[in-house]
Amino acid sequence: MPRQSSPPESPSSDHEHPPQDVRITSADLRERAQLERMHVRLLGVAAGFCLLFGTVALKATFATIISPMAPEARQLRPQVPDIPKIDPKSTLTSTLTMPQVRRAMIVDRNNQVLAVSLPVAQLYANPRELIDPQDVAKKLKSVLPQMDEEETVRRLSMAKQFVYLARNITLQQELAINNFGIPGIYFEAGERRHYPQGQVAAQILGSVDIDDHGIAGVERYFDKRLISDKNPLKLSLDVRVQGVAREELAAAMQTFEAIGACAIVMDVNSGEIVAMVSLPDYNANDFAHAPGDARFNRAVTGMYEPGSTFKLQTAAMALQLGVAHIWDRFSSIPIHIGRFTIADMKTDHFSPWLSLPEVMAFSSNPAAAHIALDVGAQRQQDWLRGMGFFAPVPVELPEAGHPIIPARRNWGISTVMTVGFGHGVAEPPLAIVRGTAATVNGGILVKPTLLARDEDASARSTSDMASGPSISGGPNIENALPDTTTGAEGVETADTPITPEGQRVFSPEISATLRKILRLDVKLGTGKTAEVPGYYVGGKTGTAEKIGPHGGYLKHVNIAAFTSIFPMNAPRYAVYVMLDSPKGTAATHGWTTAAWNAAPTVARIISRIGPMLQVFPDTAHEPQIDAALSIPMRPSPPRGVRPLGPGNDPGDPRHAAEEKRVEEAERKKSLKAGDPNIMKHAANRQNSSQQEGGQG
Repeated sequence: MPRQSSPPESPSSDHEHPPQDVRITSADLRERAQLERMHVRLLGVAAGFCLLFGTVALKATFATIISPMAPEARQLRPQVPDIPKIDPKSTLTSTLTMPQVRRAMIVDRNNQVLAVSLPVAQLYANPRELIDPQDVAKKLKSVLPQMDEEETVRRLSMAKQFVYLARNITLQQELAINNFGIPGIYFEAGERRHYPQGQVAAQILGSVDIDDHGIAGVERYFDKRLISDKNPLKLSLDVRVQGVAREELAAAMQTFEAIGACAIVMDVNSGEIVAMVSLPDYNANDFAHAPGDARFNRAVTGMYEPGSTFKLQTAAMALQLGVAHIWDRFSSIPIHIGRFTIADMKTDHFSPWLSLPEVMAFSSNPAAAHIALDVGAQRQQDWLRGMGFFAPVPVELPEAGHPIIPARRNWGISTVMTVGFGHGVAEPPLAIVRGTAATVNGGILVKPTLLARDEDASARSTSDMASGPSISGGPNIENALPDTTTGAEGVETADTPITPEGQRVFSPEISATLRKILRLDVKLGTGKTAEVPGYYVGGKTGTAEKIGPHGGYLKHVNIAAFTSIFPMNAPRYAVYVMLDSPKGTAATHGWTTAAWNAAPTVARIISRIGPMLQVFPDTAHEPQIDAALSIPMRPSPPRGVRPLGPGNDPGDPRHAAEEKRVEEAERKKSLKAGDPNIMKHAANRQNSSQQEGGQG
């Protein structure tokens, strides 16, 4: 049987080495306590740093993301813009207030910006603090390419403490220069006037000088207001209408090769000027380099003989003063005064005697002269003075010029006649527009204005608007105003006009008659080319020979103008166009009169601006409106009334001369015969003739 081996014996515990004794000394305990204290301190310091950095990070988050802080004024310069605040209920005029600039902006009636001051900086240096002028000039040149480096080096080398280097640099340029860290280079806060619309209304806006003071136009007239009040100045202009008027006027000026032109659109009830264009013009941002002819505002500074547009005033004063009626007739036969002859260009389309509507429709010079003679010199002067034709137009432009009027001592019979058809006086176009508006708005002479009605009530005080010179020799007219809110036959207009305010110069009845006469001129007279379907345009053509530089009239060189109103059933806007020295074309058959150039330009303007002004063509009520505006070419006189006409024309100078000749013959005969009754009769005849002559 195999022998079983026994398992190996495990080592006896007696053979194991016993463990050494671990002894912890007091020194070890102190070291361990110290390490623990250091660990706690490190944890405290780490927690403190974490808290500190967390606080800084949180503050930075609030300052840059959650609630950004506005930069302090000293960081760059005093005019760093404030952080804009969003206010959904605010209007454009309030949000556009810029307290960081000195001069308020100018806006149009729809709050389109016309002029605004932009924050800029002026760059200057203290040469005594500079180290290397050449290096400084080179660095500045890299940011300001237009800078003359050689001149800058010269200025930086001067023994001065202050020299200007550049004006009106942008914020980006200022930051770039500031980043160079050049000792001795400084910035001064400033602003630059900018006109975003460029050429639009350049002569009206004017400009400012280097110190931001107005030197022309509205900028000059409202200089104190623009500096003292930071709210935008709202003008009555509409940049849309202004743009259309300029575009059409420029096209007409180019087509007829005129040397100048102007156009005006004015509200006949409020006097607000919606558009005023003068060509040639210029970019308002380049006022300093604009030629004088471009800066010249033909609408208020230019003085032109009004031509036949003035016949409207002659007819109006005769009707209002009661010396003529629509059924009276006046001679169109040429009048010879000394070496001068008053005649019409063409007489083959009308008779030798014309009714008042025919005088206006056919624009007869001799007939208008007869009407003026019936009014008389004194009443003619008083009337024109009361209508404002003897003084500058009261509009907010310092460039408004003074009319050219004959002296009272020279206001003889020839002056009465020539002024009657628009010669012998020179008026600014705005004065003609103002006078035209008074004939159709119910008889109120409004004050033209460039301010929007909601701009500043104090700027148009009631006393200024309600007062004015009275018309000497005219009837005492009450101040009751006609109802202008409805059109003919009670047809309401698209936009209810305001009630005119100003001096009453016509009765509502006379105004209504003049509206019909002006409408007749477009329907059947010289203004046919101004017709716009549905707008019921009324107006008057005017063509005057231009006066040469050395006096005397220039043959075949004209001032062509057309003054108009639309819609005539409820007058709202006046539109005026004038072309200076237009030339004939093949389309006009060589004619340069207003009927061929100014009138069609007015038609194109009206057709485009009507919808912009919320006045839309009305063709649905055309029969009623035409009937209400109609007036016969030859009205019949009332029963029992002897109208002026052949054999009954007190203003006929030939009639007056014949009367004087007969009286003289009778006087001599009576003296020779010695008959006291004949002498007395002759004296009465002479007194009667003198009284009649005073009226004509």
